[in-house]
Amino acid sequence: MDGDRDLDDLVTRARDGDERAMEELLGRLRPRVLRRCARFLPYNQDAEEATQEAMLTIATKLGDFAGRGSFVGWVTIIASNAARQTYRSMKRQFDERSHGELPDRPDARTTSVIAGSRIDLLDAIEALGIRHPEAVEAFVLRDLGSLPYDEIAELTGAPLGTVKARIHTARGFVRETWGVDDGNF
Repeated sequence: MDGDRDLDDLVTRARDGDERAMEELLGRLRPRVLRRCARFLPYNQDAEEATQEAMLTIATKLGDFAGRGSFVGWVTIIASNAARQTYRSMKRQFDERSHGELPDRPDARTTSVIAGSRIDLLDAIEALGIRHPEAVEAFVLRDLGSLPYDEIAELTGAPLGTVKARIHTARGFVRETWGVDDGNF
């Protein structure tokens, strides 16, 4: 793929201090990062906020990219983590400001199906992080990031079998959390 080689060239040049390369790299990554954040966050403004955080992290931590796994996979991790952190922050702010004013679950009559299911998924991922913290990253990268199992193994430094087991555990937990019995998650 020429696009990946071009991206790799930009990464190398940006890491070497080429400001134009950094600018171009960030410009090319932004739409991808925004799409990733929007998969987590139901409102565009929230996805934009997470995208800004992710782009800042990419720019400031580019030197930390060790080449383990693909660059796009590394970006996926950063974007996913930024979206999850934005959600946690919003939830914490909401909890601090509201004292039982709204129901615990979204009201289907006033919340879109997409927004409600994303909120449910984020809540399930938060619960997964408490119960099975080792499974969260692999689950997010596979089921939300659409990365292949072998790349997840490379990015996380875990054996392929461990990655598959963690994803299986996470999927079962999310199905159980959502009350889904049919195994179609």
